[in-house]
Amino acid sequence: MKPFVLHHVGMSCNDPIAVERWYTKHFGIERRRVYAPGPEQVVMIEAGGFYLELFHSTEERPTPKVEGAGPDYSGFRHFCFPVDDLDAKLAEMGDDAKITLGPLDMSQFIKGMRVAWLADPEGNIAELNQGYVDEENPPPLPPA
Repeated sequence: MKPFVLHHVGMSCNDPIAVERWYTKHFGIERRRVYAPGPEQVVMIEAGGFYLELFHSTEERPTPKVEGAGPDYSGFRHFCFPVDDLDAKLAEMGDDAKITLGPLDMSQFIKGMRVAWLADPEGNIAELNQGYVDEENPPPLPPA
């Protein structure tokens, strides 16, 4: 069976334009489609074959904005962008890099790996990761 490919993650935003500008400015994400142009538009932005679908929020956030690496309750915690040089990327982002945790040395897991978590303009958490590599022989999934 051919493996599924993750295509996009939908995000509800109070200000989708501000969110789009942040990801475009710092991660090379580009606008690929606009559904229903106007105040309630839905925008697809893409980088490296992965899309964020930005919706205009119609309700207030039921929980406070999160810090650290993302929420600890069930659901999506954060998404990640690989970077060649974490310090250089953070410096390039300047005041737009609202760090919620890190930078942290994660060499105890992967030699040379360093990470930082940032809040986007809506408080969603994005990880910047320098040095991640797959494990050669990860342990198998336990049987059901």
